[in-house]
Amino acid sequence: MLIAASPPAKRPPRPRPMPTSSSCSISPSATTPSRSPPNSSTTPAPASPSSPGPPMAPPPAASLNRPDPTSSVSPRSRPPPKPPPASLLSSAARSPAARSTPPSPKPSTAAARPSRSPPPFGLSNEYSVSMTPSRRFFMQGALAAATTARASANDRIRLGVIGCGGISRSVTNAFLASKEVEVAAICDVDDQCIANTLKRLESEGHPRPATAKDFRRVIERKDIDVVAVCTPDHWHAIPTLAAFQAGKDVYVEKPLATSIGEGRVLRDAARRYNRVAQMGTHWRSGEHYAEAVELVRSGKIGKVRQVRCWAYLDWVKDAGNPPDSPVPAGVDYDLWLGPAPARPFNKNRFHFNFRWFWDYAGGLMTDWGVHLINIALWAMGPEWPKSVVASGGKYLLQDNTETPDTQITVYDFPSYTLIWEHQVQCGLGPDRREHGVMFTGSDATLILDTSGWEIIAEPLKRGSMVEMRRRSRTTETMRAQHARNLLDCMKSRQPTVENLDVGHHVSAVAHLGNLALRSKSRIEWDADTAQVPGNAAANALVTARYRAPWKLD
Repeated sequence: MLIAASPPAKRPPRPRPMPTSSSCSISPSATTPSRSPPNSSTTPAPASPSSPGPPMAPPPAASLNRPDPTSSVSPRSRPPPKPPPASLLSSAARSPAARSTPPSPKPSTAAARPSRSPPPFGLSNEYSVSMTPSRRFFMQGALAAATTARASANDRIRLGVIGCGGISRSVTNAFLASKEVEVAAICDVDDQCIANTLKRLESEGHPRPATAKDFRRVIERKDIDVVAVCTPDHWHAIPTLAAFQAGKDVYVEKPLATSIGEGRVLRDAARRYNRVAQMGTHWRSGEHYAEAVELVRSGKIGKVRQVRCWAYLDWVKDAGNPPDSPVPAGVDYDLWLGPAPARPFNKNRFHFNFRWFWDYAGGLMTDWGVHLINIALWAMGPEWPKSVVASGGKYLLQDNTETPDTQITVYDFPSYTLIWEHQVQCGLGPDRREHGVMFTGSDATLILDTSGWEIIAEPLKRGSMVEMRRRSRTTETMRAQHARNLLDCMKSRQPTVENLDVGHHVSAVAHLGNLALRSKSRIEWDADTAQVPGNAAANALVTARYRAPWKLD
């Protein structure tokens, strides 16, 4: 029996894939021979929609350690505020999201040492969780910007976009819904992606941004206030860390990174540099999601002992087995690979389908799992699972992709069980929904997806349920709200609804499902050490091994 006095909602429309950005990449630093990015010339390119816009020349070397005279806020305009405590609630109306931030040490308030000449960025095949302040890229710029907020609400906020594929379009539209935002610079290793983005922005009446292939040209700009990292997953960590070190706030797409270890680095860096960051799981900004979470947390459906999350996606098709081929014109494939292992070019590894290869992503477990598990953890609290088991594989698809087309993961939390499941080429999951979250309580069950929520009362307890209603939001509205939350928090310097304490926790729980599957073992996770005691196979997957000469440090 439905307790939500409106007619049952129609089945939500199935999301369709959009081409995803080729990643912006980083070239070797100055201590090794380095080639110039193809469009790093200082000569402006013709302002044609079919060609990239004016390339960005790097600023003079001294400018990296000097306040920008054109900035609307001087680093000396006010005394540095103390970093907000990790427990501080979000500015988003004291949302339940803020209560879901995992417990963590307070941000460091130690005074930073003056920066020496910044060392080269990206020079080894390992990264370290320990980050010594004296070795930070763009350190002094970070210290100046970390203690300032924008002077007034009327200032323009200038956005730098790293990655110009399908998700980039959605993210930039979300930011541009706020009239104070201007896209100042865009970056991609694929010339066609840059050209497509320029054409779209100009057709919508927006100023023409500067362009680059090397993401550092975006981050080095003193007029950039916030960076949106819209790359494939294996390129989330390096640009995000570099932006923090340069004093930029960041919107980074989900999952936070391709490994738990990288996520810890980014979480710790956001604290260390006192940066405002938002992970792009925009459902956290959906009003009907917040309403459903509050119903669960307040005990309206009784004691919850099981949560089930699923994604049954019939739009994921067999990608075939194309042979390796020459790199397309206008693509810097070595930069696209970046820290990932060197592989011959294959079109199935590029753009949208990158997410089905372990080198670059975690399949549906982290692609959709982060969205749905996020809602479950938001409602149930910031605990870590005691153990994780998983089963699945490629049972249907016959293509050259790697990640499972079918998977079930079971998380044993201290007071409840969380189940994740996904399948492809079948669109009917529980309750005839292709995706959703189901909270099973002692008094009722709450079912939730992008169309809204509904409550099914237990037969013997129907009379005890209060009348409730359904609320819906469109995806694009949620994205705009998510971007707006970041913009507001850039001014208040308070945590966002999906700050990196939350983003790391959610992403790591999803990654644990893949650790269990790939190690073929039961995972007993030690969150304090970020290790699986006595499980070498699983521990080998906790950290990412970067291809030389790249480094996350």
